[in-house]
Amino acid sequence: MNAPPAAVAVVFGGPSPEHDVSILTGLQVARTLAGAGREVFGLYWSKTGGWYRLPAGLEAADFLDGVPSAAEELRLSVGGAAGSSGFAERGGRLGRNRPVEIEVAVNCCHGGPGEDGSLQAVFDLAGINYTGPGVAGAALGMDKLAFAGLVVDAGLPALARRLLGPSTSDPGFPGPYILKPRFGGSSLGIDVVADIGTAVARLEANSHLRQGAVIEPYRPDLFDLNIAVRLWPAPALSAIERPLRSTASAEILGYADKYVGAEGMASAPRELPARLAAPLAEAIRSAALEIARLACVRGVARIDFLSDGQSWFVNEVNTVPGSLARYLWVEPPVSFLELIDALLDEARQRPTWRPNAMGADGSVLRGAGGIAGKLG
Repeated sequence: MNAPPAAVAVVFGGPSPEHDVSILTGLQVARTLAGAGREVFGLYWSKTGGWYRLPAGLEAADFLDGVPSAAEELRLSVGGAAGSSGFAERGGRLGRNRPVEIEVAVNCCHGGPGEDGSLQAVFDLAGINYTGPGVAGAALGMDKLAFAGLVVDAGLPALARRLLGPSTSDPGFPGPYILKPRFGGSSLGIDVVADIGTAVARLEANSHLRQGAVIEPYRPDLFDLNIAVRLWPAPALSAIERPLRSTASAEILGYADKYVGAEGMASAPRELPARLAAPLAEAIRSAALEIARLACVRGVARIDFLSDGQSWFVNEVNTVPGSLARYLWVEPPVSFLELIDALLDEARQRPTWRPNAMGADGSVLRGAGGIAGKLG
């Protein structure tokens, strides 16, 4: 029997606080590809770590009770004999697993191991081509402290950002403060506090901060500005948006402002394109391109800034943005299918990693002598 042709797998879900938002993004991508007649299936990563193949036409409601009834469980293997890595259907009575051929995996996993380099490393080792950031770019984008260091080293404006620990007594700037998970995505776990004592106390009270936290000066005069960027097939920038907060008195742009809507981030309230002075808009566009190159951006990323209308600061980079930032490409217009096709083309032509053992020719081993002598 001939094996079925390789298809595009849309990967979404994952053991992350952003699991539900990831489902929305994945379903949008799968529906768009299926509507264009592409060979596509959903590859659902459950909250408990299981993998399942799904048809492309499911709705958000199908996931309310967990794994949808239409799901087919798969097994993910890495490091086996040639051709045995990757996804496979569980075997029948004879116990032999049947490989699932994947041409490209579209990564729609937000936050957690789907966006921090973990999933990327597994796909690299399994020989699966995928969209979005590679291991290095994903890890850098998820680490707010490391990314801030990159921004400052490049000479770009950024608010002070320091590591917050139980013994922190003076971060080097006065309060009020904003606390953020060092490795978290979105706005989950962000707190605004008046003093350093409260900030330290939040380390144990806020579960999102327990893997690490950063502290910054809280500037109520600043508002958010976002722009999407891609480097394939050529460097390109979206329009700049100004996301709108749920109320004028809201301290930050919260998780509900961004995602609690019919289409997740795509349905959030915004000013698009943002009404900005020309010098400010040009500065943000120039900085976004520089950050994309510095931060190893691959696929489409959203870069977030803070501004008071004149000055501006780099905030963070989202390497797998909600809805893949499709809603930002309005000036000039780029269709969602066109955006996805560019991601697929990049995944095919610019793989993230391939094994390279050049230089490991045995010369070091031949001259090594006995190991016992090296331990003396």
